[in-house]
Amino acid sequence: MNWLRDERSEAAAEKILDAAAELFVARGVAPTGMSDIAKAAGCSRATLYRYFDGRQALHRAFVHREARKVGDLVALEVAGIADPAERITEAILTAVRRVRETPTLAAWFAVGDAGIASELASTSEVIEVLGVAFLAGSTDVDPSSLPRQARWVVRVIVSLLTVPGADAADERAMVEQFVVPALVGPYAGSPHTTVPNA
Repeated sequence: MNWLRDERSEAAAEKILDAAAELFVARGVAPTGMSDIAKAAGCSRATLYRYFDGRQALHRAFVHREARKVGDLVALEVAGIADPAERITEAILTAVRRVRETPTLAAWFAVGDAGIASELASTSEVIEVLGVAFLAGSTDVDPSSLPRQARWVVRVIVSLLTVPGADAADERAMVEQFVVPALVGPYAGSPHTTVPNA
């Protein structure tokens, strides 16, 4: 492939990220260097650095790209859920499930790589993408607090990915009991809460 001639910048960057994804699955995120990625992408290191000025920039671009994909899928899956508590519960659990089922994403939460994922998960673009997918129309709070809520939801997702619950039912119970009440109120339809007698 001639990287200097026929490739548009965005398409070339996508090919580099695709090559990186394969290496992340095969080797892990931390051990994969820029030289490895350049070789797998079929370009020189100089070309790679024209698209990504360093390893952290490549990692950030990869995580942002994948977060957009997950956010889009989650938004589609929960679009028909009217109840805010159920919508947030399903959005969080769907995101966790999608990451676990996708080898290129699951690699980021393997032993030794989870710290990198945690750091990148708190970047503004990831927060914005997932916040829109998970919280849009799900809460009755002041819109100015949505970015803070989105940051917290991303932390919950990363926590479940790095320190899983006992099983899917345990994770659902934790989200319903502890996360949902903090976002939509304690009596917003969670099946594990009951409204006290007035």
